[in-house]
This record gives sequence, structure tokens and C-alpha cells, in this order.
Amino acid sequence: MSAVLPASAMRADAEVDVAIIGAGACGLVAALRAVEAGADVLVLERDTKPTGSTSMSSGFIPAPATRFQRAIGVEDDTPERLAADIQAKTKNRSDAGLVATVSEAIGPALEWLADSHGLEWIVLDDFLYPGHSRHRMHAVPEKTGAALLQRLATAADAAGVPVATGAHVTGLFADGEIVRGVRIARNDGAEEHLACTALILACNGYGGNAGLVARHIPELEDAQYYGHAGNQGDAVLWGEALGADIRDLSGYQGHGSLAHPHQILISWALMMEGGIQVNVDGRRFSNEHSGYSEQAVKVLDQPDRVAWNLYDQRIHDFARSFPDYRDAMQAGAIRQADSLDDLARAIGVDPRALSDTLRMVATLQSGEGSDAFGRDFTTRPALKAPLYAVKVTGALFHTQGGLMVDGEARVLSAEGKPFPNLFAGGGAACGVSGPDVSGYLSGNGLLTAIALGYVAGRSSAAG
Repeated sequence: MSAVLPASAMRADAEVDVAIIGAGACGLVAALRAVEAGADVLVLERDTKPTGSTSMSSGFIPAPATRFQRAIGVEDDTPERLAADIQAKTKNRSDAGLVATVSEAIGPALEWLADSHGLEWIVLDDFLYPGHSRHRMHAVPEKTGAALLQRLATAADAAGVPVATGAHVTGLFADGEIVRGVRIARNDGAEEHLACTALILACNGYGGNAGLVARHIPELEDAQYYGHAGNQGDAVLWGEALGADIRDLSGYQGHGSLAHPHQILISWALMMEGGIQVNVDGRRFSNEHSGYSEQAVKVLDQPDRVAWNLYDQRIHDFARSFPDYRDAMQAGAIRQADSLDDLARAIGVDPRALSDTLRMVATLQSGEGSDAFGRDFTTRPALKAPLYAVKVTGALFHTQGGLMVDGEARVLSAEGKPFPNLFAGGGAACGVSGPDVSGYLSGNGLLTAIALGYVAGRSSAAG
């Protein structure tokens, strides 16, 4: 049970300069940064092996003005341009100061990870994710979140960062506005108390806490949760007890393309390359280019709460570069047919309705007429047989609200005053996606995880 306890109840078994809760991208980046600044650090991870939201993500990080972009010819991206794209997606409902902080920090953070810790970055330049005005999505060569986390863990090990696994933080010890330490539950039932000069909350959102989801995101109360079970909202609960400024708990990252029932992420790049979504009646129901996060709600509003992603051989060949898609192929989630009628039979929809839908799409792709949902179909070739399909549903991936932080990643009180030694990033902190699902811009989760981890690591070590 997460709790805030009086400092007088702490009987410290050990003491460190900086304690970090969570060994995901945020926690490991913060640890690397704090160790570099000379701090004595300990990362506390509840699982026996670090996984969390980072390993379940795509591993893609938006960053402007990096040398990796310049290497592929992107010369004109800036932190201000990224900030403008973020705010355009949220309709200016994200905190401008927080947006500026992460937009300015993320590029230097990725270059520092490369220069100081050997992480290798590639920039995805074969398509633009919805809402991004430049090719700025960075990834490790494997293009998975699991590989990103492994590379960060390897860097942390090489830098001598101690990570205590099986160490579930169940409470904070506080003296007024100052955090003095943490209570740790071990897997064998033992309890330990760790004193710290500074604490970084890099632990979690609340997507795995059904009660909090029902309270703050009622439209997804019964939706599938595709996130880490450890996301129980500890940081939010601690923040409430401490009197922190907590914002945008109704904001979240959804996804409208989770293979059903296989629970494998199907990249939204298929839609951006020209694919479409139809419901079980064979009809389109939305602009598939609006964004994959808000598409979760649109898919869940369809009969049986599912949709079919439809695309052709060209897109199928493109998609095979993504490890998740290859997993879906291996699992038998991908259907293939040589004709429209065969495809209709394979996915169980009315062939006449599906034919009408594809005929309309072909008309739009030729430049005739306008789409009722507002999509521009003229930028990609028309779909042609053989055709492919995969059944998907909408899911909750990660919550975006949390503890508000300042430009040094210090947690703010409800009165706007920073806590002297409490920092937050990643799922624990308020993100930059605003108050609802439509504000999520691709990569926002890892953007705030790495950028705020980078800032918090240095700030916490400075004392």
C-alpha cells in the first residue's frame, strides 16, 4: 500500500545522495546523469528485471535539431518547431513551460547518450507520424522499446549505476515538504528503509489501477489495458498526500491498432502509408490520419469494439521492417487474399459493402471528390490486390497526467512552490499531451521520460 509516512518512523538501513524509483528510460537516464555529476545513486526497481512501459513501447523518441537528423538532410528542425507541433496537437492545452523544457532538453539528451554512453540512434525518414512536421523520430537500430531499455541498462551497468531489483517502494518518509527516504518491500517479505538527500519519481502512471482509470478516464473503463501491470499510480497517490500540483489525469495515450486477440501492436505507419480501417460492416468510420491515440476511442465505438486494418502488398512489405509486425505474422494475425471477394470472406464482412468502400477510396486516391472524414488520399498509391487485413481493437497504453514539475524537474506544490528535494519524470510527471486522448503526439511518452530524466538527474545531484 503506497503511503506517505512521518520521517520520525524511518529507521534507515542505508543512505544515498539520490534515490530513483523506477528503472525504465526515465530512471536510467536520470541515474546516468546524476552519477556523471558525482552523486551517490541507487535505482529501485519493483520487478525482478526492469521492463515497464519503456520495454512495451515502440521505442521511438521525437527530438529536434540533432546531428542524426542533419545526417539525413533534416536541417531546419528546432525545439520551437517541436513545441509548436506538440501544442497544435493539444490545441494549446499543455503547459507552455513544460513543453519548452522537454523540447529543448531532448536533443541534447540523445546526443549525450550517444557521446557519453554509446547509444546508437537512427532517424526514421520513410514516413511522418501524425502531427509531426519534420522527420525527427529517433530509435535504436532494433526499433523496439525493449532494445532501447536494454541499451540503457547496459550503459548504466558500464557506468557503475547500482540497480536494486525486487525492491518495491511502498511509501515515502517526509518531514513537511522535504522527503527524507523511502520504505522498500522485498520479494521475501523483508522491509528496508533507505534515506536519501534527493528523490526522483521515475516510476509509473496509473493505467494498471482500474479504480483510478474508472475515475479519470471513464470512456476506457472497460477497455483493454496494454501496459505494464506495475503502473498503479503510486506517484499520483504520493503526490496527493504531499499536496502536489497534479494535472491532466484525464489525458492518456490510447492506440487504435492492437491486434485482437493476439495483443500485438500493429504500427500506425500502415495507415500513414495508405492503409484504411473498416468496421465489421465493411465501412470506414474515421480519418485514419488524425492520430493513433484518439483512434482507440473511435475503434471501441464500433460494433464488437473492433476494426480491420486493410492494406496491400506494398504496405505489407514495408511493414515487415517492424519487429512487432513480424511477430503478428508469426502469430497468424495477418490475413491475405488475392481478391476483394476472398478478403471479404476471410474477414467475414459483406463483400458489397467492402467493394463500395474500396471503390470510394480509389476515387479519392485519384484526386476526385473529398473524403467525408477529411483525409487526403492523394499522397499514396491506390490499394491493389493482393490485399491484407488484421483485426484490431482500441486499447489504453499509458496515462499522461501526473505531478507538475518546473524547468528543473522539481515537483511543484498546489501553490506552485517547488518541493526542495523531490523530482519527477516519465509516467510520474504530468506530460505534454493535455487533458484528453486527442492531445497525444507520437512519441510524447518517451519524450518526457528521457528529457525529464536528463534534467532531473543533473538537478537532483546539484543539491
